[in-house]
Amino acid sequence: MNCRHCNTPLEQTFLDLGFAPPSNAYLTVADLSKPERYYPLQIKVCTECWLVQTEDYAQADELFNQDYAYFSSTSKSWLEHAERYAKAMIEKLDLGSENLVVEIASNDGYLLRNFVAKNIPCLGIEPTASTAIVAEQQGIPILREFFGQALAQKLVADGQQADLIAGNNVYAHVPDINDFTRGLKTLLKPGGTITLEFPHVMRLMEFTQFDTVYHEHFSYLSLYTVKRIFKAAGLRVADVEELSTHGGSLRVYGCHVDDPRPASNAVTDILNEEEKRGLQDIAIYRDFQDRADTVKNDLLAFLLQAKNDGKTVAAYGAAAKGNTLLNYAGVKPDLIPFVCDAAPAKQGKYMPGSHIPIHAPSMLSENRPDYLLILPWNIASEIEHNNMFLAEQGTSFFTAIPEIKFF
Repeated sequence: MNCRHCNTPLEQTFLDLGFAPPSNAYLTVADLSKPERYYPLQIKVCTECWLVQTEDYAQADELFNQDYAYFSSTSKSWLEHAERYAKAMIEKLDLGSENLVVEIASNDGYLLRNFVAKNIPCLGIEPTASTAIVAEQQGIPILREFFGQALAQKLVADGQQADLIAGNNVYAHVPDINDFTRGLKTLLKPGGTITLEFPHVMRLMEFTQFDTVYHEHFSYLSLYTVKRIFKAAGLRVADVEELSTHGGSLRVYGCHVDDPRPASNAVTDILNEEEKRGLQDIAIYRDFQDRADTVKNDLLAFLLQAKNDGKTVAAYGAAAKGNTLLNYAGVKPDLIPFVCDAAPAKQGKYMPGSHIPIHAPSMLSENRPDYLLILPWNIASEIEHNNMFLAEQGTSFFTAIPEIKFF
């Protein structure tokens, strides 16, 4: 395999998690008696452009299909994050009824509804029917397609260019990152702004967030690499912010390469920090596997000890990252008999690979566990707050990344 960006042969493995099913491929009762499709889950790093990337096995249209079960609006904290962003961008860019906002991977309308409320024209691009329907019910125009250069050219030919293009947690999900970025360039109006949010690979390595590795994530991005990809497409990084979302993310502000606005000092600062931490040095990538294995082994040892002690363990949050963790550790219902999740689309189904049943949060009242493993550790405080009655009754909450931590 060659690098998806610069075509350099990939020889260095960053992480090997064996074989796993797609992390959002939740199962029905009928599915349990059928064969389940597994793919290798191995991550490589390019020693030329330092793009960390999955090997090519799963196809995007299989991973993001009409039954896609991730709904952004499930998390209150994520809705608040989107609302703050929309308010800030409306003020910063002076957006109004004469402008156009396009969100790529608009999901269930969690973000664009804020622009609709201000009568700012918008368009969502979302290939998964399950989420697109919800967005359309809120009056948001949706194109049910995958985004790339061809779609961007079609939109421009139809007279649509964007003053603001937003992409939250989509840049890491695209298999052809060069074509996607060229599409951004084409769709962006002169003087327009692109904002992309994505988990920062520097934080992934710092906090051993190996559970954020799954087939839907084709790329794991640094600012250094994004800057290179942008430049190749005729774009430029004008500014960047560090965010706390998803365990540590970047929000990159992009513009056309000839845009007169100066680059902020934050761009230089983060590039320097990445270099200082060795992100352009192969050594830091070589020891990550051992760190991931330690996390896995510690969790498995804890669950086995809890079972031997007669203690019960349940999990909360049927998140993709939780599936990566449980499947790599080989956890089955004998160690964690059920997972609770607030998303109706997941309730009544089963976790891929582990086949752990997913229930509504009310299950915790009926079967109070001694321990509750919070799988989406990035919203652990929100989950803890919503389930304080369990703590008051003696349940201990814990997360497993980057180590077992009780709170």
